[in-house]
Amino acid sequence: MAQTLAAAVHSDLTIRKSRFIGCVQPMQDRASAQAAVDALWKQHPGATHICWALLAGGQSAAVDDGEPGGTAGRPMLEVLRHQDLEGVLATVVRYFGGVKLGAGGLVRAYTDCVAQALLGAEKITLQRMACLECSLPYALEGAVRRELASASASLLAAEHASVVRLAFTLPEGDAAALIQRLADLSHGAIVCSTVEDNSMG
Repeated sequence: MAQTLAAAVHSDLTIRKSRFIGCVQPMQDRASAQAAVDALWKQHPGATHICWALLAGGQSAAVDDGEPGGTAGRPMLEVLRHQDLEGVLATVVRYFGGVKLGAGGLVRAYTDCVAQALLGAEKITLQRMACLECSLPYALEGAVRRELASASASLLAAEHASVVRLAFTLPEGDAAALIQRLADLSHGAIVCSTVEDNSMG
């Protein structure tokens, strides 16, 4: 099952006079990742390269930032995939020390930098979330909201028209039991349907 990180983790390696500063951190999407990389350039204006890899929300990225193609971003991405991580950004800031490492040396350096950071990482298992929508009579809204709260469901939207429509998410494994409880509570008056399945949350 995919995992994400509880917090950012760091590493700092010096390999043949080049300094590699690694960070792996929780990240929602590509736009946030780009903003984080831009912030790193402000912190390290003298860096030679800032390479990065992202796995988030079904998107992936592997950026070599001027290193020879396939020697930085892709190996970093493979470390994240190998550890079954999701919703994470790995960055490595490189200060060139004057000694070329060669393609193999670069792959090892960037891989090691990410792997070292992850040694101390606290990982959190990502639960698959089910997104449900229920239609119910007004009279049952209070009872249904209490059931949702007791099931730790997150209410996304409430619409009050001829009937009340509630959209919410909850861990996939809990969905069937909640639907059954709502059916029992309402003697079948509550109609629930799955809106979108298997989204990570």
